[in-house]
Amino acid sequence: MNIEKARFNMIEQQIRPWDVLNQDVLDLLVVVKREAFVPVAYKALAFFDSEIPLPCGENMLTPKLEARILQEVAPKRHEHVLEIGAGSGYMAALLAHKARHVTTVEIEPALHALAQTNLNDYGVTNAEVVLGDGAHGWAGAGHNSAPYDVIVLSGSVPVLPEIFLQQLNVGGRLFAIVGEAPAMAAQLITRVSDIGYHTETLFETSVKSLRNATTPSHFTF
Repeated sequence: MNIEKARFNMIEQQIRPWDVLNQDVLDLLVVVKREAFVPVAYKALAFFDSEIPLPCGENMLTPKLEARILQEVAPKRHEHVLEIGAGSGYMAALLAHKARHVTTVEIEPALHALAQTNLNDYGVTNAEVVLGDGAHGWAGAGHNSAPYDVIVLSGSVPVLPEIFLQQLNVGGRLFAIVGEAPAMAAQLITRVSDIGYHTETLFETSVKSLRNATTPSHFTF
């Protein structure tokens, strides 16, 4: 397989048609090699328009979704980022190339180790992989604690916990996929003031839920 040709085709045939037009984002997909974060058994699928299996029954998101998330949250060089769901570490690597620091929280020990190894091997020094359950927010510690400038939920949530809104700085952006299969909405929520938020619904999709995500009550009274 011609890897660079496959990468070019991924960008031009999958990602650009999905409204990812920011050239900085497209360029970064060439710089941060996706195949370095894909399990060895699935290297041949690194550039396919599909989720890639990870240990513990989890998946890497599709390339176009990863790129769209990066474009929408638009991390800046001075900003601190929180990601919930580290997976293979690839999304954290993309975010880390744009931001000052990334804290990525992973509940599965095997995936925590995988993401840490991948980021270390790739030379990413401004991303920290933390073992824990971040489905209900993450306070963090020291300089890398809430509130954050960018929060990315790399799994869906049936309902969005209020704590994530509280852990955003004013001007901060939160990407979340909210709802239950088959109808989930990708949302970009911007904190515009101490008490004000702007929510933009970007597209419909369906991805696996975060472990231990809050589920809505279906009882009616």
